[in-house]
Amino acid sequence: MSNDFKVIFMGTPEFSVASLAALNEVAEIILVVTQPDRPKGRGQKLQPSPVKVFAEKNSLPVLQPQKIKLPEVVAELKKFPADLIVVVAFGQILSQEILDLPKFGCINVHASLLPRYRGAAPIEWCLINGEKITGVTTMQMDAGLDTGDMLLKSEVEISDEMILPELREKLQEAGAKLLLETLEKLQRGELKPIKQDNSISNYAPMLKKDLGLIDWKKSAREIHNLVRGLYGGSFTFLDGQKIKIWRTKISAENLKLDCGEIKIVGDKFFVGTGGGILEILEIQAPGAKKMSAADFLRGHRNIFGRFDFQ
Repeated sequence: MSNDFKVIFMGTPEFSVASLAALNEVAEIILVVTQPDRPKGRGQKLQPSPVKVFAEKNSLPVLQPQKIKLPEVVAELKKFPADLIVVVAFGQILSQEILDLPKFGCINVHASLLPRYRGAAPIEWCLINGEKITGVTTMQMDAGLDTGDMLLKSEVEISDEMILPELREKLQEAGAKLLLETLEKLQRGELKPIKQDNSISNYAPMLKKDLGLIDWKKSAREIHNLVRGLYGGSFTFLDGQKIKIWRTKISAENLKLDCGEIKIVGDKFFVGTGGGILEILEIQAPGAKKMSAADFLRGHRNIFGRFDFQ
């Protein structure tokens, strides 16, 4: 790929950084656009996005608009004549005016095998829904939500025990590699865009906090998939206290337990479900850190009863 290829990069979370780093090795990044600094932590201090951190370490100019579609922001973008805009988990929808700015348009790296799992949270929903295969797709962006013509795809297998951070890491690496392959083919004129089949598409909406409330009437498989897909976002209640469930596995133990009923066997923590038995591997009590079930039980030896649920 030609190093004089001028690119504007738009992205925000850690997932975007691998693609930005790969792109920085082969192209001239003339501007990095990312979300504004956000308050985080107990002190609510403003924190830069991972993309901004990388850009500043590598002396890349940064723009952080509250709204990318504002006329003054578009005017600023026009000061950076680019061959291409690359978008990886930026977090804002681009206007047609912005899409039309660069010579080769805008290419997006999306963390699913389009047209499946369009939307904001494809990685999480693939795990929650128990998919066995996902991947990344490069796409020629249009004004719709992940509806543009597909360019290239790369598949990633999902094991039964894979959790969100593990899948996200695999996908960001696959995405960075696929982006470079896409840009090489773009420069050689070898890309053949493919229209998406809307009849087989589905949507991966943003995650709401109440999604994480575990319904113990569901099967062990469904609950296990929810826990690994939200990783740290799943919770239940014990004696009125909120308990986070971080990691589980489906147990082969021959136990007869009601939905939500707790059974401690040695240093193992089992819970009954609407179909099968779930073993809790990582858990977090209020005001405490995440810990293994064995460590948790050392301080809660008399735990019994059942988890509350609606």
